[in-house]
Amino acid sequence: MVDGTGKNEGLIEIEVAYANPDEQVIVTINVPQDTTAGQAVVLSGLLERFPEINASELKIGVFGAVCKPEQTVKQDDRLEIYRALRHDPKDARRQRAIQKR
Repeated sequence: MVDGTGKNEGLIEIEVAYANPDEQVIVTINVPQDTTAGQAVVLSGLLERFPEINASELKIGVFGAVCKPEQTVKQDDRLEIYRALRHDPKDARRQRAIQKR
C-alpha cells in the first residue's frame, strides 16, 4: 500500500552489497520492516547472481560491523556480504617471516 508520500507503508529501503575481485554490486531493495539480514540477502537476488556465495556459511555486516543473519534490518541499512579470506593473515605473516630468514 502506498501512503500520501508515495512510499510503501510497512516497507523500508536498504542496500545489499557484495564485491569479488572483478566487480562490486550494490542492490537497493524495499523489504518489510521485520525482515532479517539473512532474508534481505536472499531477497536481493545476489545469491543467484554470485553462486560462489555460500548461503550456509553467510558472513554479513551492517556498515562494516559484523551481524548475525537473524538481526532485523533498519531503514537505510547497508548490508555487506563478506567473502572468505583467501589466506589466513597469521599464516601469511609467518610465511613472510620464514622467507626473510
